Amino acid sequence: MQTILKPIEITNERYRLGYHVAAKSGWINDPNGFCYFKGYYHIFYQHYPFAAEWGPMHWGHARSKDLVHWETLPIALTPGDKEDESGCFSGSAVVHDGKMYLIYTGHHYYPGDDNPDHFWQNQNLAISEDGIHFKKYENNPIISQAPEDNTQHFRDPKVWYENGNWHLILGSQSNDGLGRVLRYDSDNLIDWNYLGPVAKSNNLKKEGYMWECPDFFSLGDKQVLLMSPQGIDAEGIHYNNENETGYMTGDFSYTDNKFERNNFQELDSGHDFYATQTILAPDGRRLLFGWMDMWGSEFPEKQDGWSGALIFPRELTLKNDKLYMKPVDELKLLRTSELLNGESNINGSYPFDFSSKQYEAEITLNMDNATEAGFSLTDSNDQEMLRLQYSKNNNHVSVMRPGKDGVREVVISATDTLKLHILVDTSSVEIFINDGEATFTERIYSEDTLRFNLLSNGEVSASYDIYQLDTNAIEY
Repeated sequence: MQTILKPIEITNERYRLGYHVAAKSGWINDPNGFCYFKGYYHIFYQHYPFAAEWGPMHWGHARSKDLVHWETLPIALTPGDKEDESGCFSGSAVVHDGKMYLIYTGHHYYPGDDNPDHFWQNQNLAISEDGIHFKKYENNPIISQAPEDNTQHFRDPKVWYENGNWHLILGSQSNDGLGRVLRYDSDNLIDWNYLGPVAKSNNLKKEGYMWECPDFFSLGDKQVLLMSPQGIDAEGIHYNNENETGYMTGDFSYTDNKFERNNFQELDSGHDFYATQTILAPDGRRLLFGWMDMWGSEFPEKQDGWSGALIFPRELTLKNDKLYMKPVDELKLLRTSELLNGESNINGSYPFDFSSKQYEAEITLNMDNATEAGFSLTDSNDQEMLRLQYSKNNNHVSVMRPGKDGVREVVISATDTLKLHILVDTSSVEIFINDGEATFTERIYSEDTLRFNLLSNGEVSASYDIYQLDTNAIEY
């Protein structure tokens, strides 16, 4: 007799987020299927509802009319059918002829083999007329196997329409152990033609052995390949997470399938940012979601019946071959009151007089007479839970949090003015520096309401606006 599993229940709300997409309970990781359909933005995510641990992947689902207030919908995809028996892995969504199409990876383990590295993967399709209820295509898979020169790593399809055709890229690994992205095209979303690799890792230690969650789009006058490579070695202040997310810019020929690209660059410098997916919004913006966690993290919220969340949605722009990120402008719709605003001259530490777990801070620090400036978040025992510091001596921005491997750094353009846009939400902090030139995405865990302190070495002129944000923007 088959055991009927019940979704895990949340036992403690201490770390729960107020305005970031998460599941009602259980585990989530990669965002999937980001699309716009019949007046709603839709975001799906890798989800295991029966424990706060990774398990056979389902597709969780939420939708929003404004990108900031989200309604949780029923699970869209459940594994267990012949073509996805071990999991409905990551994928994407497109809209065609008034229907939503989900293109996803079916994950398969070999019977009787307990080695988690022994698996195979194929690509499948599910279709919906209402954007809520999905029917798997009866003739799945639509791509049954990887090319002969590929390993078993063959997943995360991203589909888009361009030049009168549908295009699909996949994250993969060639037989020589290097990560790469493969391209297919189709005129009907069902029959796919293999066109070969778009790009491949040049070096195992510098560009990785597997490229997960690829995305491929034009921005400005460049083509951008966004992906999450596994296996890149740490290099000074760079690549210090277990896996990375970043991009390459270049020029692409659809006819020749050639991508003349630059070197890999990190997209976010924080501890907790992975597996991004973008869409071109109806108004022309390139919008991005990502997983606001990292493999290898401790996930303290697991003991409370849940794990994982998505970043606040961001807008991407390209300047001088570098991607900039900022929160979507719809963030303003979450403001419920102004907690603080003003100007102050500081030298040392300056605690702000407000109390909140969900807020937005816009801060400008004029550092003409200072060598360092930043901020900290401290608990009721004055323990620093997070500290950001910019040093004019070397143009380094450092983020520090307690515990091992607690420091992340990035170099920014030399400046006497540090602009910070900060989103705090119970157990998350997202920091956008100088209009998105650099970003840090961080999870921090404290049951206290943390105090916000400006910091300086030397005299700094500060201006600031702090807004309370909606604490219940996600409807479960």
